[in-house]
Amino acid sequence: MENQDLFYLKSLSKQFPTIADAATEIINLQAIMSLPKGTEHFLTDIHGEAEQFQHVLKNGSGSVKRKIDEEFGNTLSAKDKRSLATLIYYPKEKLELIMAGEEDQELLEDWFKITIHRLVQIIKRVSSKYTRSKVRKALPKDFSYVIEELITEKAEVHDKELYYNEIIHTIIRIGSAPDCIIALCNAIQNLVVDHLHIVGDIFDRGSGPHLIMDTLSDYHSVDIQWGNHDIVWMGAASGQAACVATVIRLCARYGNLDILEEAYGINLIPLATFALKNYEHTNCDVFKIKYGPEYDVKDLPLDMMMHKAIAIIQLKLEGKLAMKYPEFDMQDRLLLDNINFEKGTVDIDGHEYVMRDMDFPTIDPADPYRLTEEEAQVIERLRQGFIHSEKLQRHVRFLFSKGSLYKVHNSNLLYHGCVPVEEDGSFKEVSIFGKKYSGKALYDVLDNYARKGYYSQNKEERDKGRDIMWYIWTGPNSPVFGRNKMSTFERYFVEEKETHKEIKDYYYKLLDDENFINSILREFGLDENSSHIINGHVPVRIKKGESPIKCGGKLLIIDGGFSKAYQGETGIAGYTLVANSHGMSLIAHKPFKSAEEAIHEETDMVSNTIQVELAANRQMVSDTDDGGELKQMISYLERLLDAYRDGTLIEKGV
Repeated sequence: MENQDLFYLKSLSKQFPTIADAATEIINLQAIMSLPKGTEHFLTDIHGEAEQFQHVLKNGSGSVKRKIDEEFGNTLSAKDKRSLATLIYYPKEKLELIMAGEEDQELLEDWFKITIHRLVQIIKRVSSKYTRSKVRKALPKDFSYVIEELITEKAEVHDKELYYNEIIHTIIRIGSAPDCIIALCNAIQNLVVDHLHIVGDIFDRGSGPHLIMDTLSDYHSVDIQWGNHDIVWMGAASGQAACVATVIRLCARYGNLDILEEAYGINLIPLATFALKNYEHTNCDVFKIKYGPEYDVKDLPLDMMMHKAIAIIQLKLEGKLAMKYPEFDMQDRLLLDNINFEKGTVDIDGHEYVMRDMDFPTIDPADPYRLTEEEAQVIERLRQGFIHSEKLQRHVRFLFSKGSLYKVHNSNLLYHGCVPVEEDGSFKEVSIFGKKYSGKALYDVLDNYARKGYYSQNKEERDKGRDIMWYIWTGPNSPVFGRNKMSTFERYFVEEKETHKEIKDYYYKLLDDENFINSILREFGLDENSSHIINGHVPVRIKKGESPIKCGGKLLIIDGGFSKAYQGETGIAGYTLVANSHGMSLIAHKPFKSAEEAIHEETDMVSNTIQVELAANRQMVSDTDDGGELKQMISYLERLLDAYRDGTLIEKGV
């Protein structure tokens, strides 16, 4: 036995000091591998739509309803099933309604009894594929013992019905029924989905990204593949000035500055003061706010001034970066110095266009990318606000700890955007700080630099990493952006729509080419015959006949318009994906009205299920990545047993 192996076995022996301990663990792990694999839930492009996100998470994209149907079949009416589902989604709110509407205490106690029985049946069903230890960990601490008693068969109890009824009767008698029901409902939500995948873009457009991040931070098992809208917030939190300006501009554009001030405690008074001083008497018509029903319109004039002020700062900062890094291939974004200030026009790709706005009090035509002294002070104060926002830093650390630019999991390749390619489908070589990368290597180097930008103590590496986060957000060869340019300048200042067009990477023209999809799977080390790509970022326009399923299900695009801003184009409110032991299903969601309506009217999101793949044989834990790790652990434990038995290692405490 080699020294390295012996060292590892000695370390393992501290956890399993006897033959009996090691043997027991082998039996336990072997048994776990024979259980059905847990349900995986895939969501993408949430874009701050917290209420819809929360609802989809609560109902597991229809998984809760399916469990109710499986358990009760025709023994419950459709109305009772809806009521039970709504209770499971919103237990606290639904209980308050029921208790306020029922004055007869005896009838209320009957409802408690019936409801607890039904919830126990559901939790038995959703927990059947897990070990008792895993179920115990998923239960809320206050009621873990009671719930475990209710869902565990006890062979030694002869009159089981009397035993369980007495537990429920006591719960009701001591006034704990509401708390117990809430605990049961939360446990069902936790157990119906084993693992959650967020395939990018939690932030921007909607008003609740901070609420989504709070939920994800408390979720029992989750991973995140960063989208470009996540990366720009991560860059801002690291202190990258152009990312800071971009985040503020987007919040201003969508009437969401409250996210920064109230949710993250970032002081915007320096920007407001600067905007009032410099832009109060300028034309801000092209900087309109795309606000929602909760927006306070009295803020509109100031918000438009702030919107314009931060947009000009952003364009200046981005121009400096484009000049600093010629290899980023973003010289076409240097448009401020293409403005003819006398004629009121701008040259874009050799064509002259009339500017919609020429009122720029802070732009020096002789040096258009130079920040004024006031602008430099404002952006520095804002930058410090992002760096010192405790809540934002906590959320961004979570994104780094649970996230990455891509993930390979259970034969699925998850990423938000694309793999940049040439017209012939070969992986495009992209220059990053003097070296060229393509395919998987490009993803890996960008991921690595992003982490350095947040964590590195080396100033040079940290600065490069911060700037790379800006590049990942908007660069023409960034895998999570996947377009030739971000036409921010043109959309504000040029009327002609042809200048707004952002040409997608050739990747998007090749999505129906199975050989191309196979080449990507092989590049990331996956078997092309049994693997899938789960892809977000580009909305699937159902209204135009587009399909989210490509190459017979090898590629699944699950961005269908979760964001309300896209729903007019897509015709739906997003796709989600559910993968369980029986196969994979794509869920197409209709627009969600509100949690309030769901609670009061017992409505749910109308969803259509598309069976993508049906497993020929039910998948077990042994078929998953976790199963591979368990097999390796069993192998080491068996070697530990051999070491004990042949005297290489001595049992402890025997």
